[in-house]
Amino acid sequence: MGLAATASETLAARRAPEFPAAVAYLRSLTERDLEAVNREILDRLDSPVKMIPELAGHLIHAGGKRLRPMLTLASARLFDYAGEDHVKLAAAVELIHGATLLHDDVVDASSLRRGASTANTIWGNKESVLVGDFIFSRSFELMVEAKNLDVLRSLSHASSVIAQGEVLQLTTQKNIAATFETYLEVVRAKTAALFAAATEVGAQISGRPAEDQKSMRQFGEDFGVAYQLVDDALDYAGFEYALGKTVGDDFREGKMTAPVVFAVERAREEEKPFWRRVIAEGRQEPGDFEKAQSLMQRDGAIEDTFECARDYTQKALDALAKAPENDYRDALGDLALTSTARGS
Repeated sequence: MGLAATASETLAARRAPEFPAAVAYLRSLTERDLEAVNREILDRLDSPVKMIPELAGHLIHAGGKRLRPMLTLASARLFDYAGEDHVKLAAAVELIHGATLLHDDVVDASSLRRGASTANTIWGNKESVLVGDFIFSRSFELMVEAKNLDVLRSLSHASSVIAQGEVLQLTTQKNIAATFETYLEVVRAKTAALFAAATEVGAQISGRPAEDQKSMRQFGEDFGVAYQLVDDALDYAGFEYALGKTVGDDFREGKMTAPVVFAVERAREEEKPFWRRVIAEGRQEPGDFEKAQSLMQRDGAIEDTFECARDYTQKALDALAKAPENDYRDALGDLALTSTARGS
């Protein structure tokens, strides 16, 4: 307990680069592996049906940090894994993520992702859903090729949990009675589940004992929760370049994210009809988003969302502190720390 606490304090006390610099450092450590992952992904997206590589390629080449596959690569290298199957698993993780993005954009009727037109606006909803299914199937082929039942169990379970999270979010959308606990349940399913599996499989493929696998899974899960909390806060307090999507999208879609949950809970009696109109009924007028931001600022809804993210980041560091001390552990710690500071 004491040793773990000391290691966690060391991670937290390290230099604190900006988030892009932390991502760049992790990429530099995993660069060769990441190039192999990209080649693997391109190979798996090949198809004689012309639309499939075109639509999938649009998504894959639209930018993105490749954060999730880097988590798998770094987790494996953290434990001195010397094989090649971590590349397949990292590619599977990214393909799962890509498939969920295609499906999410259809469900959310999104028109922009990372500043570019979404696939559903270019090719159509049916096409995006079907290509998303194709990508999911390719990810399972990669999992099977690793010939590790624990890995297959972790990633396949994450895939089902993500789908459940999407359905749960639909049931809470526009529901101003939704609680913070329900919101966290959605986040753990939609975002944290894949982060957790991404880091867990790195330890599994390395043949690490169950304790190490559990610690890495916990790191990924808590980091994933913190990452999403910050994203949701930035939707009301950030800039599009930091968020990777249009600021205010969650508000316009009536999503009950943490800032909204806190704001509704703390609203004065005369303000409750406002939240009912803009979220539950979806009747939004010019100036409503700015009013929502003002109410959130007044009641500390955004800052408390960031504070909650910081708490989960500390939990992630506590779990990571149990891993061997090396450059990969430091890079993962920096990533978690600076991700929380994206809104600073």
